[in-house]
Amino acid sequence: MRVVLDRDVTTAQRRRARVRAPELVGRGWLNTGGRDIRLADLRGKVVLLDFWSFCCINCLHVLDELRPLEAEFADVLVTVGVHSPKFAHEAEAAALEAAVERYEVEHPVLDDPELTTWQDYAVKAWPTLVLVDPEGYVVHVASGEGHLDALRQIVSEIVAEHDAKGTLHRGDGPYVAPPPRETELRFPAKAVLTGNDTLLVSDSAHHGLVELDLDGETVVRRIGTGERGRRDGLEPTFSEPAGIALLPDDVAAEVGYHAVVADTVNHLLRGLNLDTGEVTTVAGTGEQWRDGDTDGPAEAIDLTSPWDVTWWEPAGGVVIAMAGNHTLGLFKPRERRVERLAGTTVEGLHDGPAAEAFFAQTSGLAADGDRLWLVDSETSALRRLDADRTVRTVIGKGLFDFGHRDGQADQALLQHPLGVTVLPGGQVAIADTYNGAIRRYDPATGEVSTLATDIAEPSDAVLVDGELVVVASAAHRLERPVAPGAKLVSGQAHQVRRPPSVIASGEVELAVVFTPPTGQKLDDRFGPSTRLEITSSPPELLASGAGVGTDLVRVLHVAEGFTEGVLHVVAQAASCTDDPSVEHPVCKLARQDWGVPIRVVKDGPRRLPLMMGGLDEAI
Repeated sequence: MRVVLDRDVTTAQRRRARVRAPELVGRGWLNTGGRDIRLADLRGKVVLLDFWSFCCINCLHVLDELRPLEAEFADVLVTVGVHSPKFAHEAEAAALEAAVERYEVEHPVLDDPELTTWQDYAVKAWPTLVLVDPEGYVVHVASGEGHLDALRQIVSEIVAEHDAKGTLHRGDGPYVAPPPRETELRFPAKAVLTGNDTLLVSDSAHHGLVELDLDGETVVRRIGTGERGRRDGLEPTFSEPAGIALLPDDVAAEVGYHAVVADTVNHLLRGLNLDTGEVTTVAGTGEQWRDGDTDGPAEAIDLTSPWDVTWWEPAGGVVIAMAGNHTLGLFKPRERRVERLAGTTVEGLHDGPAAEAFFAQTSGLAADGDRLWLVDSETSALRRLDADRTVRTVIGKGLFDFGHRDGQADQALLQHPLGVTVLPGGQVAIADTYNGAIRRYDPATGEVSTLATDIAEPSDAVLVDGELVVVASAAHRLERPVAPGAKLVSGQAHQVRRPPSVIASGEVELAVVFTPPTGQKLDDRFGPSTRLEITSSPPELLASGAGVGTDLVRVLHVAEGFTEGVLHVVAQAASCTDDPSVEHPVCKLARQDWGVPIRVVKDGPRRLPLMMGGLDEAI
């Protein structure tokens, strides 16, 4: 089933297309009290389908974006998360159940491990949002982030229309909250060894920090009230904190705090005084970066999902794994300044000078002299940044290849690693999260081996008296699972099961579809309102068409001899209130990254549409 509509049609015209929404098909349901749901059960409600994957930082952003919309339209809107996994681990029912709890998903979730519903709706990217009206017809499709205001406008129009028709039913939806579970830690993320011979752990789902005795179990103190928030002081609040970096003693004495905490969902860095327990905000505005300055006064620069932090002496500051836009930032506490250290915001695997490198949701950092080790979760890669500001990949193939395979590093495979730790002698331990393993890389031999398995989503590790203490995140505890010696795992190679987009050889038109919602227009007051950046893997895949431009439609020329590859597409569009009488119009920026696997065939389609907002050929 396909819809073909002009990009400039109005919301009302789009609705007249009357495209029936396909049924929701999957393995089972979560957050419904054990009940299966059909679209027919939701007649009379506005239904928002959120196609997501719990590995995907953009999907996690959208979960938080949707919370106010769900609250505002609680009696008429039903959000259904359609979980369509990228990695093999995500297809495990227990892993999805844990993720729904970890990220406080408060709406029904369809488990779609075979991507059945994903394909029925012709989805091409995580995240994708689909609005279905109370009569069961698709009225809007959007991919990426930054669509809250557009969704609010469209939902308001649908509610008004169907309230007048008598086809809107108000009342509670099908969400049933699962029973709460109590453990000392809840989805801990990262840990560091303090100078007080204690372990400081980010207790992510409890929205705080916990200081533990070296046994990894005895609680010394808690920092944070346990409530989600961003309050400073002696009774601070956090929102899913993750990485923790200890400052050198001389720096800490000067700035008045000892540790920097990546307050991930708040898009902030927080300073912690370990003597008093006082917390202060040291970087970030609390707003998520979408575009604009990345260098400047620390408290005036937007951050985006800082996932890990570490002090790196060659850079003279705290390196930030900016998972939300696939870059590395740098925070200089003395100067109270933030700047871009590496990356372009394009998601991918590309080495070279730091300013030109591509990263993919960097989630773990570890400094070792002139080397900064890092793991990119979405490319299942171990990489390093050297003091000469050059990026080099040690393990990893790209966005769609992963597995559990030991041996030489150029053939080894990981699966969505989140942590990295420097071992004695310069070896590196990798928290290979979705493989449930601790892996080891030896730079001297180039060998990768497995130290331990059967760990519930390890996300970090720290050395304590020569012993590796692992943050077993999904087990809600710290563990010491590493036995002496290492075992080789022949393992398996996997590729993402997401079907590739078929295109023709030669010239192909790539069109990013974006229609501003009713009452808004593209904002050209300060220059072009749209931006499109295209690259490819391998780079030779495109004979022409790569690069940056302001038109959302571009002709690409696929080079001869290529039958497959990946297009990396970053698009953004700024829209504002379309009312000349409004002195200060409300303006928003929509943004989406796509890693589009393609298969090239002689007589394939010569148009590749990518939905950022509206309706076109998405269904």
